[in-house]
Amino acid sequence: MLKVQNIEAHYGSIRALKGVSLEVQEGEIVTLLGSNGAGKSTTLKSISGLLRPTRGTVEFRGERIDPLKPEAIVFKGIAHVPEGRKIFPGLTVRDNLMLGASGRKGLSKAQIAEEAEQMLELFPALKPFADKLGWTLSGGQQQMLAIARGLMAHPKLLLLDEPSLGLAPVLVQEVFHIIQEINARGTTLLLVEQNAFMALKIAHRGYVMETGKIVLHDLAANLLNNEQVKKAYLGTAKVARPQRIEQRR
Repeated sequence: MLKVQNIEAHYGSIRALKGVSLEVQEGEIVTLLGSNGAGKSTTLKSISGLLRPTRGTVEFRGERIDPLKPEAIVFKGIAHVPEGRKIFPGLTVRDNLMLGASGRKGLSKAQIAEEAEQMLELFPALKPFADKLGWTLSGGQQQMLAIARGLMAHPKLLLLDEPSLGLAPVLVQEVFHIIQEINARGTTLLLVEQNAFMALKIAHRGYVMETGKIVLHDLAANLLNNEQVKKAYLGTAKVARPQRIEQRR
């Protein structure tokens, strides 16, 4: 579905990506791991068009997309949920959701409103707050809203950047359950996540980045048992393991 080949990206004179290559197959959850500053978020921005690669190519479903603008990439079927949630200030939860469908053409306001209601059913924790301002929600609720807003674009591929950042452990569990359910419903995901243990437990495959380069990639189960990964990212702390949830019927 997604093929990134040898991309480089710069912030001014600083080379943030140094020949990154990765692939995501349809139906997968692929996680991208690495320390702060490794280039994970920059990789997602380069895929979604928020940052134009200075070298290399990005292909989505066999079509090159790196020359396209972000809104054109959304229209092709990629949605990007950025780090920090980026909830629109001054707008209600429902309005935030409806804006998520702005990249889709030919929909009436009534159709978008109906889909927003369906999204509130998928995320029941948001439903009581549908008419509240989005920025008044808790951190976990805002993260759910950001993910739901991304899904309003009907993406074939969802890019998630640090969805558990700053959340309490019980909310981390809930967010990861939601990610599993989204995948079970047919959406492919590329996940950037500091919580390497949780990410690898739900992912099919993983890539590890260091200083703008991919240094390791393997099946997620193999990375969980890789001594290099254990030492650098997993540590010795025991974390509650997420249980795979059944798809709602």
